[in-house]
Amino acid sequence: MVLLALSPILWLVVALSILHMPGHKACSLALVISVVVGMALYDMTALHAFQAFLEGVALACWPILLVIIAAIFTYNLSLHTKGMDVIKKMLTSVSNDRRVLILLIGWGFGGFLEGMAGFGTAIAIPAGMLAGIGINPIMAASVCLIANSVPTAYGSIGIPLVTLGSVTGSDATTLATYTCLQLAPLTLLCPLLMTLVASGGSLKGLKGMVIMCVAAAAGFLVPEFIVASTMGPELAVVAGAIGAMAAIVGCAKAFPVNDPEFAMPAHEDEEPVTAAAGIKAWLPFILIFVFLLATSKLIPAIHDPLNLIKSSVLIYTGEGGAPYTFTWVATPGVLILLAAFIGGNVQGAGFGEMLGVLKRTIGNLRFTILTIITVIATAKVMGYAGMTHEIAETAVAATGTAYPCIAAFIGSIGTFITGSATSSCVLFGKLQTDSAMAIGASPAVQSWIAAANATGACAGKMVSPQSIAIAVASIGVTGVDGQLLKFAVKYYLPFVIVMGLIVYFGQAFVG
Repeated sequence: MVLLALSPILWLVVALSILHMPGHKACSLALVISVVVGMALYDMTALHAFQAFLEGVALACWPILLVIIAAIFTYNLSLHTKGMDVIKKMLTSVSNDRRVLILLIGWGFGGFLEGMAGFGTAIAIPAGMLAGIGINPIMAASVCLIANSVPTAYGSIGIPLVTLGSVTGSDATTLATYTCLQLAPLTLLCPLLMTLVASGGSLKGLKGMVIMCVAAAAGFLVPEFIVASTMGPELAVVAGAIGAMAAIVGCAKAFPVNDPEFAMPAHEDEEPVTAAAGIKAWLPFILIFVFLLATSKLIPAIHDPLNLIKSSVLIYTGEGGAPYTFTWVATPGVLILLAAFIGGNVQGAGFGEMLGVLKRTIGNLRFTILTIITVIATAKVMGYAGMTHEIAETAVAATGTAYPCIAAFIGSIGTFITGSATSSCVLFGKLQTDSAMAIGASPAVQSWIAAANATGACAGKMVSPQSIAIAVASIGVTGVDGQLLKFAVKYYLPFVIVMGLIVYFGQAFVG
């Protein structure tokens, strides 16, 4: 019976990893399988199956797809207005040492792109930039795969953790805090690992870079934790990335690195970017930060009235169903769109131009949109039918109280299969909390184990075929997928093992 409960997930493993079927087709068929199994073996009625599907569509469209479309639109608009060219110029003017540039662009700016847009931009853009300024393309892709691991849980304005909260019923701020704590050791190690890779694996590469690596790590982790624990997941990694970039630039000025072995060719013919041009280029992203901060729980005078503008609808009428709430204004997607249109206008784009960019963005995301709708609908059908609960009971029967050790591994499998931390949280979030309840975990530990799904998703992002394909495309080198996968696996395995130990022993402190 459990194999049939697992059938939609097993189908996704086979379809995506072995048959290499496009995600939107594989996930659409997984939805069909979940409905058939739910109705045939779990006594789910056709009406309830349809209602579960509709609730999945509602969750997918508002807020998940709204945020994704708005975030990618903001990035595409900055490309259209040439604002991104100015940002690139500002970043590459900081130092001529390739290790510093790899940290600044791969770790700092890559984290910023993950927090703002996600969905591959944090690998594609930094890797392309690094290769474009003369860094070995394979090295550029490799460091960006490492750098993109820990910010993944907070991608696209925190949508994986927001979604995990919606799926599990856990508080998103608690999940964001726990995820940050679980990832902390790896957040502190990432800049050191990237610097080692940048120097060909030699410890000599750390010479003169230790202070900068520590500053880059602490500059990321401290703001991320403060924002995650006070405001929630939306701006946590954005704050961390800004802190990391500031720390790296500060160190580059205070402790300049001048090692001829890692020096990049100088570009003295380029004019420096003026402050006005820099602010104009960064304006859409600055406005996103300001709008999300202003409407956060930190400013109740704005947050509370805006959150009253909402509608609640009971979509699923079966057992376990609850009204689904649409928050119409105080939702990140709406605020990101507003910031993008204002910023684009200041950068000289007309309203018609911006609508054209938005239309192209939606068109380019059409398969992603279908994938997310179907995978979330699949998870809803499996959850309401009782399939997820049966899988959880089987997992607990096999592992007992040691289940937390494999929670992060399960999350990583979800991202490996789908390429998305959001999809992993949808597929396995409910499984994690059901398993935690089955071993008698307290509510706090249930959230801790649910957060492990997002933590594991970060590890899975490194080895996801989708991430590797994006990295290969961005550096313009063909036939190196296997080489990059072999590289990423060396970091994925210890990552998952360490996460398993952190989750297992950490539950004692939370519970």
